[in-house]
Formats: sequence, C-alpha cells, structure tokens
Amino acid sequence: MADLPTHTIVFEILTRLPAKDVGRSKSVCKQWYALLSTQDFVRIHCSRSVVSSNQRVLLIDDLTCSVRPIISNNNDYGPSSTVTFPFHHQNNDVSILSHLNGLLCVCLNHTYELLLWNPTTTAFKRLSTPDSHGFYINNLDAIGLYVDADDDYKVLHIKRRSGVLGVYVYSREVDSWRNIPFITRQEYLSPHFNWSAGTFCGGTLYFTVCECWIGGTNVVICFDVNSEQFKEISFPPVPSNGMVQGVLVNVKNVLHMFASTGMFEMTIDLWTLQGDYWIKVLSCPPIPPISLSLWCDITHYVTNGNWFVMTKLGKLFTIEMDMKPFECFYPVSWFRGFKGAVFVQTIVSPSI
Repeated sequence: MADLPTHTIVFEILTRLPAKDVGRSKSVCKQWYALLSTQDFVRIHCSRSVVSSNQRVLLIDDLTCSVRPIISNNNDYGPSSTVTFPFHHQNNDVSILSHLNGLLCVCLNHTYELLLWNPTTTAFKRLSTPDSHGFYINNLDAIGLYVDADDDYKVLHIKRRSGVLGVYVYSREVDSWRNIPFITRQEYLSPHFNWSAGTFCGGTLYFTVCECWIGGTNVVICFDVNSEQFKEISFPPVPSNGMVQGVLVNVKNVLHMFASTGMFEMTIDLWTLQGDYWIKVLSCPPIPPISLSLWCDITHYVTNGNWFVMTKLGKLFTIEMDMKPFECFYPVSWFRGFKGAVFVQTIVSPSI
C-alpha cells in the first residue's frame, strides 16, 4: 500500500469504501482530508455507492427514527440503528418529500421549513429564507430533488397559493432560490388537483397531477432540468371508472409507473415510458380490497420477481409475480404522508 501513489489510493480504493469509513479516513492526514472532500471524489464515490447492498430504509414514527438494511432474500429488514435528528423538531414531525443520492429533502411540519439532510453523515442545510422561500405546505406544494449537468444539486418547489402558481429552484452551489416561468392550465392550480413529489429520471423531473380519485383528469408534468422547460404528457390508458393512482418509479434510469385502478378490487399495471408514450410491461391479478386510508399511503418496491408494497407504518406486503428480476429495490419518490424512505448511503453534502 505504501508504494501506491496517493491518487490511486484515494480514487481507486477509497472511493469504494462505505460512506462511514470514508468519514473515518479523513482523519488520517490533512492531505487525505483535502482529497476526500473534493467534489470529484464525492461524485466518484457516489456513483460506486448506488448498489443494492448499500441501500437502507429510514423509518420515522412518533418516538424514534431508525435506519435498517434490506434483506431481499426473505423480504425483511436487518437490525435497526437509531438515528438522532441533527436539527430541532417536535415529536418527530418530519416528513420526507424527496430523495436522491443519499440526500433527503424533508419538511419540519411545525415550522413548514424545508431542509436537505444526509442521514449517513448527519449533515443538513436549511433552505428557508427571510423572504418566504423554502416553506412547504402539504397538499398544495410539490417538491423535486435533482442534479443537473453541472453536478449541482437542486430543489424544484412548485407552490400553489390562492390560485397562483409559483415555481422556484434552489441551487446548492449558489445557496439561493430563484423564480422560473411555468405556464400551465389554470385548473391544475386548483386544490382539487393533487401533485405528487417529483421523480428524477434521465435528466427530467416527472410529476403526476391527478384531479380526484374517481373519474377525474390525470396527466404527467415533465420538467427538463437542464433547459428548465416544462411539458405535459398523458397518463397511461387505464380505466377511470374507479380509483386511479399513478406512482412513478425510476428503474435503472427508465421511468415506470404503477397505475392502480378499481374500487372494491384493485388492479395494478406496470407501464414504462418510451418517448412520450406509455408501454404496458405487465399486469397484476386483482388484489383483495385494501382500506382507502392504507392504500393511499403505500409505496412500491420491486425485486426478485416480486412486488413489495410498504404502508406508511413500514409494514411490507408481497405480491408474487412472474417477471424479470431486478437487481435491487427501487423506491417510489411519492411520499405524501409517508414517514420513511429508501436511500443510498453516500457522503454527498447538502451544502458546498
């Protein structure tokens, strides 16, 4: 090891270490601390950390916040470790709105403040400002976390206030908010429409915009993160004679949608986006009735030929399917009311 160049040790060996071991390696010497803190090292380490063995489930309840590894061969969690929030909160009133590369965008429900938080390193950044940017209102606002072509992590905040739509982008690099134009149909500004959190896939943020559960209008709004242009595409052609819910998933950088329909029995179809059109991948047999309060907060995962659905309480259900196996769990970026997330352990910082 002593004969290896420092550059080889740092960028070929240390970039493959778990995130917490990288933190400990920074204390070896000043040179290592400086090299392990560069954006080049963080970017390479992050790209090598996005593997199934490095994924964790973070669950928040009224008393504790815990992180657990996923054991995919028996559909369960490993031993939990307690996480202490590094910021002030009241009775764990923290909602997870979006996640990307180990960063979580969360809201403190008692103050409405937005924060970026890395639960692995415990670092966090408040996004609220004195001029009222960075405050989130549930059921009215939508959040999307993304990284642009310049490797700048950003937050897109769509705000609906009294029939007026405002769209704002926070940049980690410049540590500020700015307004960007967005012209859309006036009816989408109504509280009768529900906006999902953004799902980042292939340089675009995708939001589902749904009028109501039964017979309403359902569309997908797309935001190109580099050109900062919006466009609208249609929902998959699913029946609208019952409850309709579209949940977006990024599977290996290809956008998929779990489209659930029905009333007393639920049917779930999995669709993939090709261009601006949806192609059906598979259908699930009808699911026995699930209470509406439970169903609305379900988040989906896929692995080893099965579908997993997790309730807001963290309970897993399994739907056995005959489908091509995926390599790891893929979380939905739709977290309204959901007190948990699947994230990858990285050293990505919420601030520069």
